[in-house]
Amino acid sequence: MDTEKGISPRVNSARLANFVGQEVRLPCKTLRIDGSRVTVEASDGGQVNVQALPNTDISETYIEVLGRVKDASTVQMLACINLGPNLDMKLVNDTIELIHDPRFYSKMFS
Repeated sequence: MDTEKGISPRVNSARLANFVGQEVRLPCKTLRIDGSRVTVEASDGGQVNVQALPNTDISETYIEVLGRVKDASTVQMLACINLGPNLDMKLVNDTIELIHDPRFYSKMFS
């Protein structure tokens, strides 16, 4: 995947390891906020540590983190989008898996 083209694909926790050093979008549920460390639950149920920006406004249960993947379980936040109090995470995860299906991925991201 070429993030130099300005593409940041949506991922779940299982796909983070494939994008180390690259920018991604992580739709997730906020579990804990401890200073600049936010623990979230990705759409596939896996927990991810997010290194938040100072004074980040996380005011909803569900957010989307735009960030750079540091390792298989950590994302350095670049931006945060509040998505509201309700989100069908199964549908989000099904969509992410469909996006990354080899039959469609290259057609969307090349």
